[in-house]
Amino acid sequence: MRTSAFGYRLADVFADRPYTGNGVAVFVDPPRLSAAGFLRVTTEVRQFESIYLWPAADPRTYRTRIFVLDQELAFAGHPVLGAAAVLHERSGDGGEVAWTLTLGERAVRVRSRAGAAGGYDVTMDQGRPEFGPVMDEDYRRRVATALSLDVADLDPGLPMRWASTGLRYLMVPVRPGALPRTRIRTGDFGNLLAESGASLCYVLAPSTREARNWVNDGSVEDIATGSAAGPAAAYLAHHGQADPSTPVELSQGRFLDRPSIMRVDLAVRGGTIEEITLRGHVCLTGSGTLDTPPEG
Repeated sequence: MRTSAFGYRLADVFADRPYTGNGVAVFVDPPRLSAAGFLRVTTEVRQFESIYLWPAADPRTYRTRIFVLDQELAFAGHPVLGAAAVLHERSGDGGEVAWTLTLGERAVRVRSRAGAAGGYDVTMDQGRPEFGPVMDEDYRRRVATALSLDVADLDPGLPMRWASTGLRYLMVPVRPGALPRTRIRTGDFGNLLAESGASLCYVLAPSTREARNWVNDGSVEDIATGSAAGPAAAYLAHHGQADPSTPVELSQGRFLDRPSIMRVDLAVRGGTIEEITLRGHVCLTGSGTLDTPPEG
């Protein structure tokens, strides 16, 4: 009997055990829907992000689309890592596997292997970082106010500037005690970020390597922001706050009771950071089936 049902796997990314880390729903070879249809599916499975994969001619290459609850994303970190773990499970391969996930014109290289404690260890090549201009003191003050902070809460030894490997995050360095009090409290925060050339912000305590991130209206906090972790590690190394010859470990999600650990390796040649590799452990926590695609 023919059926239009299609399934998905749930993955917890940057997690040392199930029910921690950042969750994602992974769909392999689902029906080809409109963008509105994929948004309905993402909402139906109650995951903040869902990733959809279709096999290409090369068996290790998949065409890929990523959605959050209200839009499609050109790139995101933790869905890509979660997808590689699901693909590895489906392959049954016992060793390390290299995957290529194409997002529009961008080809993301990912490697996965079975972890010793269960789950999968996954790495992603994030490419070379870019840095934006150093912002002046007036801008620092306005950003601090928009984040419910005082200028004194900012780390005085580090500049405020964007860093990127695809998405521009304004790096907002703060003292550790400021993180619990940080909230976006202005309705035009996106416009404020645009003045620096950034699209999003990453509030980072350099001394403890802990961070927070929200959508720009402040309504949703991200558990673990893989697309920001690589640029943040590069930013710390660029400004002498991290040794690029050793892995940089960043934590996020504590304030949502979803502790997450992101590990970043930096490759430096000629004094320049040439390559960023993001690493995370992925736990596969469940699966489900949708009986039929949404209409429209």
